[in-house]
Amino acid sequence: MISKRHYFSALIALSTTLGFSQENKKQQDIQSIKSMCGCYEVKFNFTETFQYPKDTATYQPSKTKHDYGLEWVELLEDNPNKIVLQHLLIVSDDMIIKHWRQDWLYENTKLYAFDKEKTWKFIKLNPKDVKGQWTQKVFQVDDSPRYEGSASWVHVDGKNYWTNVADAPLPRREQTHRNDYNVLKRRNIHEITATGWNHEQDNAKVLRTDAQKDYVVAEEKGFDVYTKVDDSKCVAAQKWWITNKPLWKNVRTKWDVIFAQDKDLILENKVERKPLYSYLFDLKPDATKAESDAIIDKFVVKK
Repeated sequence: MISKRHYFSALIALSTTLGFSQENKKQQDIQSIKSMCGCYEVKFNFTETFQYPKDTATYQPSKTKHDYGLEWVELLEDNPNKIVLQHLLIVSDDMIIKHWRQDWLYENTKLYAFDKEKTWKFIKLNPKDVKGQWTQKVFQVDDSPRYEGSASWVHVDGKNYWTNVADAPLPRREQTHRNDYNVLKRRNIHEITATGWNHEQDNAKVLRTDAQKDYVVAEEKGFDVYTKVDDSKCVAAQKWWITNKPLWKNVRTKWDVIFAQDKDLILENKVERKPLYSYLFDLKPDATKAESDAIIDKFVVKK
């Protein structure tokens, strides 16, 4: 019969082993996330796979898209529980576009879940449900919210990937010619590869109304391939960011204050016929925080 002393010693040893394993797993997660930084040649591929329109005679599916880009992914924050990656699209040495941003938060319990139209619902998660998980928060080019979801990174059989389902607004490639759906339900897979990383998507184009349950209009496949190239190819973006990062730090800080209110968020699509990104992109790098704050305030709907 085992003694109490040996029993509790075994429990302590087991707890220590489990804690060590969990910390090792977290470090693997961090390594995978940070490996997405650097200079990449990117191939963007989207095609509509299945259609379920109510009116088959008039339905117009989206055209298959193949696009190419060169992106620099900058590491903005590198903390044990928060990693921030900023994507910069290089059109030419003289034209850099601030692209999307992804924040990774460890065991995060607060989400802004896209509902429909202009609304994001604030959701509080149970800490037990996000144990060991990472939330990916994806932001638009103007640092307004896009979509968020929590899941575990998986490291098995030499594969490293993270997958999650989250609702999002229509992508920019669809906004100008699709009005038959208002939510893109995204199944995102981020997989680290030997040559870079892939962003794979299996999406549903959903029509959501208050009067009826969600209706799937169509489905699509997305496959974005990020191939690592020498950092020297992205020098233009690195220089651009040095000049412009104070402006965008002010913008992020303003959004952080808004998100910290922990309540539903409604945003205007346009103010005086211009979207938010257009106003912010027009600002000079030395614009004051008061200037950028005032612009963002115009787009936040006060209840």
